[in-house]
Amino acid sequence: MFTPLDWPGFADLSLAGLVFLCCAAFLAGAVDAIVGGGGLIQLPAMLLLVPGGNIIYSLGTNKLAAVAGTTAAAWTYAKRTPVPWRSALPMAAVAFLGALGGAVFAASLPQLVLTVVVLVALIAVGIYTWRKPDLGSVAAPRFGPVQQVWVMVAGGLAIGFYDGIAGPGTGSFLVFLLVGLVGFAFVGASATAKVVNVATNLGALLFFISAGKILWGLALVMAVSNASGSVLGAALASSRGSAWVRKVFLTVVVALVASLGWKLAAGL
Repeated sequence: MFTPLDWPGFADLSLAGLVFLCCAAFLAGAVDAIVGGGGLIQLPAMLLLVPGGNIIYSLGTNKLAAVAGTTAAAWTYAKRTPVPWRSALPMAAVAFLGALGGAVFAASLPQLVLTVVVLVALIAVGIYTWRKPDLGSVAAPRFGPVQQVWVMVAGGLAIGFYDGIAGPGTGSFLVFLLVGLVGFAFVGASATAKVVNVATNLGALLFFISAGKILWGLALVMAVSNASGSVLGAALASSRGSAWVRKVFLTVVVALVASLGWKLAAGL
């Protein structure tokens, strides 16, 4: 159970470690499909074991598993919830480019400063959402069709860049952008966010593939687990409605704040 597996693409991970990572991937997929924030579960689990002996392999392998999960979630949402493709696809396209750029420049950015900025942003997002109980309960568009596309494109570019540097909470930031600024209901925002999140994950993944930083055996097994969890999460979100998704969103934001706060206090 704890003997290293002599399987190609698994970096001598034990069977116990593999089961642990698959369970984390399944749970991360479910949470991420509902409101984002699955990286709070999956990436820390990988960093606990560090397969391959270097963090960069965890980042690359995590991205491939996340791509499978977000794609499965987007597909499930598309069958159950209307997705505004005319604005979602341009947003996804620029988010893809932003994520690719973020992955390339990840090593040159001061991680401590980034953590502080994200922590402050998440606290603001949580307080704003909590103080407005009707936020996202129903769709309330704040822009005309053309202006909405431009707002979504600008937000997608910024959040995509952030996702490229392996920042936690990307899905949650996308959901909040679409709910708090654009005026989507929570379920519709989650559906659109998944389409965009597929693009951001693909953008970052291109860099990791070209750099040869993916443990393919482990990544494919985790991808199946993440996708399975994502299908479950998307189905729950579509059937439970925006009020339930809002509660999950606030829970995930609080968990992200606690995680980043601990990371900052520990000097990691």
